[in-house]
Amino acid sequence: MCDIFQRHGLVPKPRRRRLGHPGKPTSLITAPNELWAADFKGEFKTGDGRYCYPLTSTDSYSRFLLACPGRYATAGNDAEPVFTRVFKEFGLPQRIRTDNGVPFTTTTRARRSRLSAWWVRLGVLPEFIEPGTPQQNGRHERRHRTLKAEATRPPAATLRTQQRKFNTFREEFNPVRPHEALDQHTPASQYRRSPRPLPDRLPPLEYPDRFELR
Repeated sequence: MCDIFQRHGLVPKPRRRRLGHPGKPTSLITAPNELWAADFKGEFKTGDGRYCYPLTSTDSYSRFLLACPGRYATAGNDAEPVFTRVFKEFGLPQRIRTDNGVPFTTTTRARRSRLSAWWVRLGVLPEFIEPGTPQQNGRHERRHRTLKAEATRPPAATLRTQQRKFNTFREEFNPVRPHEALDQHTPASQYRRSPRPLPDRLPPLEYPDRFELR
């Protein structure tokens, strides 16, 4: 019956809502903490057969690797504690650039996930690259390639021992290794902590009088 209805055009095709996108990011990067980049490097299995998802964040100006913890999943509940620690240690950036995947975006009209909505309340503007264009976050992707080659091949036996490899990589990458794009300076020599601290409490939500609260 379904085939007969379809042949006669009696089964309407469902409309899929297309999400808009603000377009290619055009932010200028002239100082530390103006723009951070964040992403999950591709997953891989440790020796015990469990998947590891490294969540990395980098200051785009200095290439300073802010954090690289291995996680068991990419959910927002796993990512929020990571950014809480990074914000406490380094302060708040002005913007964070990510791709359009979980946990950074959702399929809502504003693309706001619980994680990115939390950033907005902290005064940090989420910035999304266009779908399928990782080159728009090229600095971060290039460092992922180095991280993959030096810290995941071969993988460690467990997540705990894999984290030691990530920590060793970060300790060498930031203060020791010179960077060609930094005129052979190290990322640590070019980075400065943000003057915007993580507040103890989220600021209250305030809406214009014409808005109806539900």
